[in-house]
Amino acid sequence: MKPIVEEDAWSALRAFTPARIALGRTGNALPLKEVLHFRMAHAHARDAVYSRLNVEGLDALGLPVMALHSQARDRHTYLQRPDLGRLLDERSAATLEHGAYDLVFVIADGLSATAVNHHAVPLLHRLIPALQETGIRLAPLCLLEEGRVAAGDPIAHLLGARMSIVLIGERPGLSAADSMGAYMTFAPRPGLTDESRNCVSNIRPEGLFYAAAADRLLHLIGASMRLGLSGVGLKDQSGGGENTFLE
Repeated sequence: MKPIVEEDAWSALRAFTPARIALGRTGNALPLKEVLHFRMAHAHARDAVYSRLNVEGLDALGLPVMALHSQARDRHTYLQRPDLGRLLDERSAATLEHGAYDLVFVIADGLSATAVNHHAVPLLHRLIPALQETGIRLAPLCLLEEGRVAAGDPIAHLLGARMSIVLIGERPGLSAADSMGAYMTFAPRPGLTDESRNCVSNIRPEGLFYAAAADRLLHLIGASMRLGLSGVGLKDQSGGGENTFLE
């Protein structure tokens, strides 16, 4: 008897990727199981976009934590007005005091608060002790609601930090709703554009694992501080190997 679901000839490749390939078919349609999986993934992606920032475990990192907000007053405004998500509201700006900092970490919800809720603290547990051992002066951790990447520029500028790293939830896809990106900027200040930044993306256990992401970021931080630049002028030459921070 002919099976109801006909396997695709490439079905063995599915063991190597979460991408929707070789789904098989039932007659001229996708199998019901795959249709339901697609709908579930779409629901997870929508949930991620509307998830709220709730990062647990920041106190254990040993740095003060500051709660900030962009000029996008709510999620609807954030989605409709990307420009407001790049700006810090007046009340938050007034709380930031200029200091002698080398680096500030900004944790922003972006398009998936789920991502930073899950992955920011495990990554920072690897980064912060390694940075403190080198004598780098870390600013308070900044927790930013309704924030986009460029909001790290005014935050770091007001704090007087030489460098910023924005940990932010990336746009959710249908195979990954919790992917976190890390955007590094040297000499951050208002008005910079994206060519001024280096990005390490897809940080999550199923993508770039925390230890590998931390090694890559430590390499980039060290190179950026030695050369005094970031963005298109700074190439990642870590090779994905061990950390060579501040050699």
